[in-house]
Amino acid sequence: MNLLLLLVISVLISTGVGIALLGSIKVPMARKLQIDEARIGGLLATFGFTLIPVILTAGFFSDLVGRQSVTIVGSVLLTTSLILLAQATAYWMLVTGVLLLSAAWGTLINVVNPLSLIAFGGTQAYALNLGCFIFGIGSFVTPMGATFLINKLGLQKTLLLLAALVSVNIILGCGATFPSASPVQPQQVGVPEASQGLGTLLGDAVMWLCALALFFYMPAENTMAGWATTYLTDKGIKDNLASALLSGFWLSYTATRLVAAFAVPKGCETMVILVLSFASFLAWVAVVLCRGRSLAAVLVVIIGMIFGPIYPTLLAVLLGHFDPSLHGRAIGLFFTLGGLGCTVLPMMIGAYAKRTNVQRGFILAAASNAGLVLIALLLMCHLR
Repeated sequence: MNLLLLLVISVLISTGVGIALLGSIKVPMARKLQIDEARIGGLLATFGFTLIPVILTAGFFSDLVGRQSVTIVGSVLLTTSLILLAQATAYWMLVTGVLLLSAAWGTLINVVNPLSLIAFGGTQAYALNLGCFIFGIGSFVTPMGATFLINKLGLQKTLLLLAALVSVNIILGCGATFPSASPVQPQQVGVPEASQGLGTLLGDAVMWLCALALFFYMPAENTMAGWATTYLTDKGIKDNLASALLSGFWLSYTATRLVAAFAVPKGCETMVILVLSFASFLAWVAVVLCRGRSLAAVLVVIIGMIFGPIYPTLLAVLLGHFDPSLHGRAIGLFFTLGGLGCTVLPMMIGAYAKRTNVQRGFILAAASNAGLVLIALLLMCHLR
């Protein structure tokens, strides 16, 4: 196994841990700092808001400077964020730690997706679903792993241990051989290369449709990841079982990505996205209307199973449509709109849940998913 492949696998696992971490530690962290659901919603919104400038900037650097430096910087930020979260004794320290965590996640996710195409080969849908399957392994082990380690070591030592583990990415990033970032698109005399690439992306309907799809998809996914345990405990399920069910969400989310890597036929990506989007909308409606504990537990796992392949298959459509020299900037723009969605919806759900309960707040997630269905339909019609 060469160092680049090892690095891609390690970064995918690390970013999987990063996206699941807040949902996994928010209950003990909230108890430690005595913060309510509205402030938790603010933290989740902070994560999404920070993605907007960071991932777009990382895309330019990735395409025009090279992916190695971006990978190393992202790995340093991830390690630092975990150390700061471990030391947090006030809400402002927690916010700063989440800002750095989001910056690290955005930087690494921008670079690791194009690298997955090189490391794994095959079709875009195969490489990205396989890569996201590995990402999902990190997400899956985080809730139960964090609960186990926090019970044994405490919150601070658990986060410091994670910081030590993800710091391995810095070493691998320095030693791996990265592909050239040289652009291959035709040059226009007197026009900066960065401006040419951005103009190409902004003038393409596929760029906008994929970004809008992420705008509606990402908040709905983050809502379940961030509030599943609260939703389940409100139904009368104990904390340990709620954490196990959150792991079940990530397990089903992860497993269906592996299935999709081998099952999605080339040329059928947009149809797969549409079918899964509609199924996830129906599942969210069921979550909002659900009254029983058992059904609530099953629905959390089902939503994970449906959601799993949507993002990597959508990203496969995006990256398959553009030249590799534009991939960093394409991902940056892709996540810019997605980050806007993550900024607005968690704050709205947190505020609404404070007045009523989390389950009623999930109406907003179902509405976001309805928007995803509409955009998926438009994307499929456009590419046919």
